Amino acid sequence: MIDVSTTAQEQVKAYFEGKEVQAVRIFLNNGGCGGPSLAMALDKKKEDDTVSTHGGVEYIMEKTLFEKSSPVKVDYAGMGFNLSSSLELSSGCKAFDNTGSCCE
Repeated sequence: MIDVSTTAQEQVKAYFEGKEVQAVRIFLNNGGCGGPSLAMALDKKKEDDTVSTHGGVEYIMEKTLFEKSSPVKVDYAGMGFNLSSSLELSSGCKAFDNTGSCCE
């Protein structure tokens, strides 16, 4: 399940105001010193995607990633989007729990 909060839906709707609505892909970003994290970008649906529609916008994820990370939650908190899931993510020196918080 991909759950998109009302606040996040409103922000995405505002982004698309006056533009063509596109699918929003949720994917695993493997870069950076903080280790892998979930991220979002505009993209086109593919055959092997899971699709969840919220507020008239399709949120898509590759099925294998979706199965490993479900449920996925998208929220918006003032300065940006926050994506959380059941996927355990870690970097070279620290581990992160499913909310993105650092744990020793």
